[in-house]
Amino acid sequence: MSTEHARPRRCPGPRTAAALVGLTLAVCLAPDAAAQTGSGLDRAVGELGAANQPLSMSLQILLMMSLLTVLPSLLLMMTSFTRIIIVLSILRHALGLQQTPPNQVLVGLSLFLSLFVMQPAITEINRVAVEPYGADQIELSVAMERAGTVMHGFMLKQTRKSDLAMFTEIAKSPPIARPQDTPFSILLPAFVTSELKTAFQIGFLIFLPFLIIDLIIASALMSLGMMMLSPTIISMPFKLLLFVLVDGWALAMGSLAASFAV
Repeated sequence: MSTEHARPRRCPGPRTAAALVGLTLAVCLAPDAAAQTGSGLDRAVGELGAANQPLSMSLQILLMMSLLTVLPSLLLMMTSFTRIIIVLSILRHALGLQQTPPNQVLVGLSLFLSLFVMQPAITEINRVAVEPYGADQIELSVAMERAGTVMHGFMLKQTRKSDLAMFTEIAKSPPIARPQDTPFSILLPAFVTSELKTAFQIGFLIFLPFLIIDLIIASALMSLGMMMLSPTIISMPFKLLLFVLVDGWALAMGSLAASFAV
């Protein structure tokens, strides 16, 4: 058996996953680049096979179906979506509303706000990776490396140094000379941990004014002897009134968008 056929194929790692996320976002949001690629998807899948040996059609379909099942999770964990959806969910509970706005509205709002936050990274991926690849100026491996570098930079800006140090210690990794040299296997869990911590911090600050209103209403009802009346029913209109008067949605959306480092 020749060494060419005996060489095992390398499985896509976290860096490849990040590149796929970046390339997918850029292609989906850049119609010009997508038009330039033409049959670039088939060509990209073919280049993922052995050198100069494109995968068969059945294997291409299997590979693309596998990527489609994993891609939503990658988009959730490697972009700004996680922080935004958690903060909006906490805001809904702070208002005392169980299903208003409905989950579909929150998910859609989080998705489009995430696209707004990720727009600089998407534009950069489109410029350095998608357009050159669509014009046959670079190979797929180079395009994926450039897209992964952009995604790496975005996640690194949002990640706390303490979380990076913790996962570096857990992985028993040698000291990292520069933050840019942090491997994806350490950056990804550190990024998700930082996003969760930041989301809960913002949610705590959002919850405080509504909690004060609940305490005031509950104390007033207790002093009036109306202990059988639920304070939530009385406080909800006041919380909605406060939220509307301060233009709460604009404040929440603007604060969330500004909370990401650029």
